[in-house]
Amino acid sequence: MNGDGWVSRGRLALIDQLRFHEVLLTGSYRRNLDDKQRLAIPKQLRDALGFPENNTLFIAPGNDRALVIYTAEVLEQIGKALSKLSPAARETRDFSRLFYAQSQPAEVDRQGRLRIPPELAKLSGLLNEVVVIGVRDRIELWDAAAWDQFLAKTQPSYDDLAESVFRDAVTE
Repeated sequence: MNGDGWVSRGRLALIDQLRFHEVLLTGSYRRNLDDKQRLAIPKQLRDALGFPENNTLFIAPGNDRALVIYTAEVLEQIGKALSKLSPAARETRDFSRLFYAQSQPAEVDRQGRLRIPPELAKLSGLLNEVVVIGVRDRIELWDAAAWDQFLAKTQPSYDDLAESVFRDAVTE
């Protein structure tokens, strides 16, 4: 198969997957926490989320020491996926406990700011400069130094990652 056919089918598979998500969040933005642990959510992301009508979000621990901001709909999808797993499995119980015990509602104020709970800021190492990234159906919050390290380590392998991800998308 030539590269063009592979890429086209890979893109179509991804577009089909994205249709299941009502929100498409993209981009990266550098912001600073204010003295009250509030973070200004970029306008492009607020608009995509339907702000100000949809101003209630949930903030939770994510992977790689990032925090994750979910809409209620996405958090509900996570719950449905977890409900399909065995509640007797230790990993399911442990993850569910850690995830839901630390997840909190987070309201966006009129100025588009979201208060980061101190315990979650500490968990993820958010001190001052934060990188806000849109990742399809969620927003991730990274300590700027951690994000820079992630980029330095991962960006050089972008082509290999893309090839692997799209290959898997085509074969499913």
